[in-house]
Amino acid sequence: MSTQHSGGHGHGHGHDGPVPVGPTAAKVVIGLLVVIGILVLGGAVALWPSEHATEIPEQSEAAGLRGPKITESGTVVRQDIGPCGSPSTGRAFSGEPTPPTSYAYECQRSLVRIESGPDAGSQTLLEIIPAPGQPDLRVGEHIRMMRQESVTGETQYGFEDYARGLPLLLVAAAFAIVVVLVARGRGLRALIGIVVAFGVLVFFTLPALLDGKAAVPVALVTGAAILYVVLYLAHGFSLRTSSALLGTLASMALAAVLSWATIEVTRLTGLSEEQNTNIQTYIQHVSITGLLLAGFIIGSLGVLNDVTITQASSAFELAALDPDSSRREIFGSAMRVGRDHIASTVYTLVLAYAGGALPLLLLFSTAGRSIQDVLTSDAVAIEIARSAVGGIALALSVPLTTAIAVLLARPVGGGAVPGRATPARRSSSRGRHSR
Repeated sequence: MSTQHSGGHGHGHGHDGPVPVGPTAAKVVIGLLVVIGILVLGGAVALWPSEHATEIPEQSEAAGLRGPKITESGTVVRQDIGPCGSPSTGRAFSGEPTPPTSYAYECQRSLVRIESGPDAGSQTLLEIIPAPGQPDLRVGEHIRMMRQESVTGETQYGFEDYARGLPLLLVAAAFAIVVVLVARGRGLRALIGIVVAFGVLVFFTLPALLDGKAAVPVALVTGAAILYVVLYLAHGFSLRTSSALLGTLASMALAAVLSWATIEVTRLTGLSEEQNTNIQTYIQHVSITGLLLAGFIIGSLGVLNDVTITQASSAFELAALDPDSSRREIFGSAMRVGRDHIASTVYTLVLAYAGGALPLLLLFSTAGRSIQDVLTSDAVAIEIARSAVGGIALALSVPLTTAIAVLLARPVGGGAVPGRATPARRSSSRGRHSR
């Protein structure tokens, strides 16, 4: 018995060996996540939008219209080509539209039944001059119309967009069904996480930005809140998920610093995008540069989450498969997986942004501008900078998350968990005892 006892302790890691810091590391990681979570909650309270409504400024009154733009639903009931200039254009009426007083030119005339709002049940006439980019309405199509008040107090209607509610609902339902069928319970929890993420954006982020709150703190609080919910909801409460969460939070903070430095150095304005120009004109208290920064930060969350959870899972699985492996071996093996992931994800990141900028690149190419002018223009430079910032944060998140995961998956000392005999060691011990 004494031989077996001394042989077992001499060969393996006994209780008299190095004191493991696995539990200590776990406490540190969980403690950090709790502290960050408290800071996120405090930030959300401090940045919570006020209840007052944003007034529409004088500058937004154009083309004889004023007040907020409200959309209503309608259905095209009649369509023809005829003379433009009917006094009934854009107004709610019953019966037939008033014919034009003079014949100038022809246009596409659409009689639309108004199906929502104060004029529901009435009709309006939309006159659209056929041209590239103009809508080509057909009888039976459901559309959205802009309703706005004119400076004389009359209600005016105009074409806003096609109604896509049902088709989009079917596409979203197909997406949800496939995800749940393949990923089952975890896929369902991931879908719930997506709903929560959109809820945070709609009920906190957008109102806070509209309220004039600083965009970068709002983006950081938004990103952290989404990550806490999405990661734990989809992957469960575990040290594996906690290591991925801490790595993602650290990478998001790094992305925020890199985004700020990049925008400052490159002098990006964001004014090349029409929506940003409209915001600067109509909602002057919102910082366009801040919005650009917030977009960089929030836009990096998805790819960071993908990489960090993969690295954490790889480290924990490698540690479980080979209890004799050291931390350095686990880290090296997980990093080899991470390097492959970085290579493929960087392509995804860059090509996704390139695809979004494709119409702009096509427009620039037809203008005969040099490639240098195209690449350094504000619109394209934003996509390049966004890709670069996301790529740097992505690359650095891999060793960071892997190191955290290895720290939690394997105690200090490099070998198996103390007190745990592996099959190989038990066999070796039995062999010595028999001899």
